[in-house]
Amino acid sequence: MHAPVKARCADVEHNWDFATIIENWPVLWVGVKGTIVIFVVTVTLGLAGGLIIGMGRYARSRLFRWPSTVFVEVFRNTPVLVQIIWFYYAFPILTGIEVDPFLAAVLGISLNTMAFSAEIYRAGIQSIDPGQWEAGKAIGMTYGQTLRRIILPVAIKRVLPALTNRGIEVFKMSTLASVVAYVETLNQAKLIADLNFNPIEAYTAVALIFFLVLYPVVQGTYVLERVMRRSD
Repeated sequence: MHAPVKARCADVEHNWDFATIIENWPVLWVGVKGTIVIFVVTVTLGLAGGLIIGMGRYARSRLFRWPSTVFVEVFRNTPVLVQIIWFYYAFPILTGIEVDPFLAAVLGISLNTMAFSAEIYRAGIQSIDPGQWEAGKAIGMTYGQTLRRIILPVAIKRVLPALTNRGIEVFKMSTLASVVAYVETLNQAKLIADLNFNPIEAYTAVALIFFLVLYPVVQGTYVLERVMRRSD
């Protein structure tokens, strides 16, 4: 019988080299601009559409409530990555409509954001004291007028910190667009890593970029929450 061979892992040293990252900064900057573009589009569509869906979820009529509920359950309970891939590959086959990487990423991320923000809006509406509805009815307002003029302004104010946090998640979620080769930060970092064989440095640069962008925003949300508590 042969004696067992003991495998021993050799220590591997990594020489950090960010020179190629600095040299290829214009390539990375193109990706950063792509990230900003897709973030602005998706967060705008997601939060605005979420308000409509959220109002539909709270509507009295089943004609609005049921489709809104189905929409939320479908897009909230399926992965964003799968949604992006589905819109890019499956949607054109089913409809005959060509979908480029940008549109696939926008559809996947914004529809998912609509579903989650709709629930945030709905929770804000439900948090309003029922007496506010009665007050609107007492002065002759219709259900829709009470919702628009009395309920929504207060509800949106209460859920503003949660919506801000959702916006932060959308910014980080933009990296998923790289799966369909949309030109954003992670996709460009992968290109640099493939050309220079430095994935650790390339992805570290991506993490640093996102941190530098989001850290001030996160601190701003803390300030916003404190201001909202004092105003309440």
